[in-house]
Amino acid sequence: VQLQASGGGLVQPGGSLRLSCAASGFRLDYHAVGWFRQAPGKEREGVACIRNSDGRTDYSESVKDRFAISRDDVKNMVYLQMNSLKLEDTAVYNCAAGAWCLGPSVTSPRPLTEGRGTLVTVSS
Repeated sequence: VQLQASGGGLVQPGGSLRLSCAASGFRLDYHAVGWFRQAPGKEREGVACIRNSDGRTDYSESVKDRFAISRDDVKNMVYLQMNSLKLEDTAVYNCAAGAWCLGPSVTSPRPLTEGRGTLVTVSS
């Protein structure tokens, strides 16, 4: 049972990236799935979450209207489309599966399932 985030890289300000979250050993459509990020010296921040019950999404104010979370239940994947990237979006991004969304953060009474993150660097 694991998750793997991928798709990070170096992008210029204003550019776009799409992150992917692949699950193995379990079905993502049974879980709420969220994306977190952690920048150097900063606390981890939940940026987007998608519910398994109705597909509703929530975003942090810092990424709202620029990022979009989506899921492909056939492929057992969740994505984070990131547009209009800013310098302050630089961070390690990771996906996690849990029980429900609490705003833009996925949470659970049990430990979240998450894997290794992917680094997004926004730089000119």
